[in-house]
Amino acid sequence: MHTITTAQLSLQTISEILSGNKKFSLSEEAKKNISSCREYLDKKMSSQKEPIYGINTGFGSLCNVVIPDADLEKLQQNIVMSHACGTGDEVPQDVVKLMLLLKIQGLSYGKSGVQLQTVERLVDFFNNDVLPVVYQLGSLGASGDLAPLAHLSLPLLGLGEVYYKGKKQASSEVLKQLNIKPITLKSKEGLALLNGTQFMSAYGVWCLLQTKKLNIAADVIGAISLEGFDGRIEPFKLHIHTIRPHKGQLKTAENMRKLLEGSEIIKRKKEDVQDPYSFRCIPQVHGASKDAIEYVENVFLTEINSVTDNPTIFPTEDEIISGGNFHGQPLALALDFLAIALSELGSISERRTYQLIAGLRGLPPFLVAKPGLNSGFMIPQYTAASIVSQNKQLCSPASIDSIVSSNGQEDHVSMGSNAATKCYKVVENLNRILAIELFNGAQALDFRKPLKSSNAILKIVADYRKLVPFVEEDKIMYTEIEKSVQFLKETQFVI
Repeated sequence: MHTITTAQLSLQTISEILSGNKKFSLSEEAKKNISSCREYLDKKMSSQKEPIYGINTGFGSLCNVVIPDADLEKLQQNIVMSHACGTGDEVPQDVVKLMLLLKIQGLSYGKSGVQLQTVERLVDFFNNDVLPVVYQLGSLGASGDLAPLAHLSLPLLGLGEVYYKGKKQASSEVLKQLNIKPITLKSKEGLALLNGTQFMSAYGVWCLLQTKKLNIAADVIGAISLEGFDGRIEPFKLHIHTIRPHKGQLKTAENMRKLLEGSEIIKRKKEDVQDPYSFRCIPQVHGASKDAIEYVENVFLTEINSVTDNPTIFPTEDEIISGGNFHGQPLALALDFLAIALSELGSISERRTYQLIAGLRGLPPFLVAKPGLNSGFMIPQYTAASIVSQNKQLCSPASIDSIVSSNGQEDHVSMGSNAATKCYKVVENLNRILAIELFNGAQALDFRKPLKSSNAILKIVADYRKLVPFVEEDKIMYTEIEKSVQFLKETQFVI
């Protein structure tokens, strides 16, 4: 049982919660923070006559419309229902589960004015795998992720749909099965649930968790391809990188040296004086992506451990401030940057694949014994090139766009939600591009026999060969590509 506290959530902690399917509870500190803030808000409402945005006023450009006390609960229910305007494809369930976790974390700081039972109900949903149906399209990334978070919140009211026990069901039916009554929202609660960046944040965290695997996989697969191509060790030696000591570059070169240690192939005399950039510049290109990923991770670690709804309540200071912590600009820029960094890992990977099938350095054209009769690995490279091209299109930055909304009150938005869904697709595409390179690299390496690669590489290729055999002659290739994709998804490389 993990306990949600005001301590920092890390990617490692999140990974352990999700991969172990762990349940969690609110700490006593978090419960106190939530309850104290709600008590303060109730007292403030009874004593203050001036309107407070989102608590006893309308929303957005309707902020100057004062709502009578008798209608405050209805106001909060109305905002959840009226803002549930998502459309398009459903958000993947693992991302929805992240949204729940991050929304609970944000509310646990006691700055949002929600009831304790509201947060505990979100915990119940997480622990019982009651996953709201949320749609990908509809958020502008400011005021936070209104539409997606409205769909996330509908089941609290017994509205909308959820996935439960592998089946999409009406929320009202699932609440009955669990013997849970719908919550009646109090003042401010609907806005607290809807305002925030948990849609963008959840996508970003998912991307970063996958990226941690793919980042290492790119180095491993690059090393396999280098061996298959009969490349040189000199570009990876330490002293060339100490004179240009970018952190990611140094780490990538170190990874390559470790992977190639003990290889007969890398030690043998080389006929070619230089390797193409896609091999020779692995430290520089992979390394730059590593540095970009580290920057993005720092942005998201700040975000997921922050309060991002509006208005924000400060009981100690006796202030309720209407600000802009919901604005997704930090995430939008970071997600665009992450997509570009990952796209480049795919771009250089596809170039290595192209070099492997070119009939160079003693390798047969298209990596088959009888080219002509056999097309061999000709078309997997086409597939990789197609995906690389799509990634380039997906990397057009969303963060430079903005469309005025809410009658001009919300006149600059981040579009971080679109950056998030695009980045998700780039991550999935990168997995496939690297899988195709591995498919080619392993084939090329087999043509180097009886020379042996390093023990580290031989072990990885041996595990891969249990799933994807050497291709002797033409066969249906898409099944082999899919098995390669699955191998990458299921394998945790360690260097």
